Amino acid sequence: MKTNVWLLSACQGLLNTGNSLVAATSALVGLKLAPDMAWATVPLALQFLASMLTTLPASQLMRVIGRRAGFLLGTAAGLVGAGLAAYAIVAGNFVYFCLAAGLFGVFNGFGTYYRFAAADAASPDYKSRAISYVMAGGVVAAFVGPNLAHWTQEWLPAGEFAGSYVGLIGVYALSVLALLFIRIPRPAPIAPHESGRPLGIIARQGNYVVAALCAAVGFGVMVFVMTATPLAMHAHAHGFGDTAFVIEWHIFGMFAPSFFTGQLIRRFGVLNVMLAGALLNVLCVGVNLIGTDVGHFWTALVLLGVGWNFLFVGGTTLLTETYREPEKAKAQGLNDFLVFAAITVASLSAGALQHYFGWRAVNFGVVPLIVLIAGAIIWLKVQRRSASGAVQEEVI
Repeated sequence: MKTNVWLLSACQGLLNTGNSLVAATSALVGLKLAPDMAWATVPLALQFLASMLTTLPASQLMRVIGRRAGFLLGTAAGLVGAGLAAYAIVAGNFVYFCLAAGLFGVFNGFGTYYRFAAADAASPDYKSRAISYVMAGGVVAAFVGPNLAHWTQEWLPAGEFAGSYVGLIGVYALSVLALLFIRIPRPAPIAPHESGRPLGIIARQGNYVVAALCAAVGFGVMVFVMTATPLAMHAHAHGFGDTAFVIEWHIFGMFAPSFFTGQLIRRFGVLNVMLAGALLNVLCVGVNLIGTDVGHFWTALVLLGVGWNFLFVGGTTLLTETYREPEKAKAQGLNDFLVFAAITVASLSAGALQHYFGWRAVNFGVVPLIVLIAGAIIWLKVQRRSASGAVQEEVI
């Protein structure tokens, strides 16, 4: 069991190495290739759109062919996307770069189930830690992805960052190698009468609503601010080396807490950890509004990363309490569909908002969303307290 968890953690790390490289470079590449600067984040938005459209089919497909086969299929899409992205930059073709971003999105649509694969293989008392350890694989990505982009920025003289995407081919090839050693049992066939409750009933549970909302909106807030950051730093005359530095520490903030987020959830409760994540998002906005030095960007993006971790790991853990085994595929699929829908909108709008209204507008724009997250968590805490009080009264 633990061998699978660590191999899945390695796969998550390699996936996020690619994602962090793309996060650091995509908007800047888009700025050069797009016919209008406001379209700079369109490739990243298309990546998330493709992920959104892939999550549900990927969940159902892996239910039939197994997790490993599905993960290998997704990785193949990533390999093709990396090659196409390098060619698009050399050819100066914005459309091809957008298509490559879509293939990265397909890879992410499959790869988002790494954490669920770990949870499926874990015992109940190890589940939250298994999810955390897989997410901790992203710590590798924190430093490898942005630095790989920086080191290979001028690898190919024909186009800035083309060499970065050539290097990404090697990263994804390592992912294939790790997957070959994973042993995840094929799912047992589920009879039609064992399909569980309708999805509508599952999704109306208070736990499910809050878990999905916090994961989706929390991810959207993170992507909105993160996507605009390279453009904002470029606008404030910071070099790409500084941008890579900020993004690498942001990714570190996203995934390093995963080594202990599971333990925090066990000690303080999942809702308290998620509420702390919302508070960290508020602090991120506050720092961004104070100034635009590299130190401000660095501090804010680290806070944003840790806040995202608490919300996402907490939301994933809470979600696993809402479904039974036959309901797993549809419950997980809907959750990740909502997550990628939110971040598609966030990434598509971030570039335009930054271009037309500036960095302060980006930060003020996420405040209502953070308030929504905090309100949902507090509401569920009140509901649980009321239900607990009612049970105690019945016992008495």
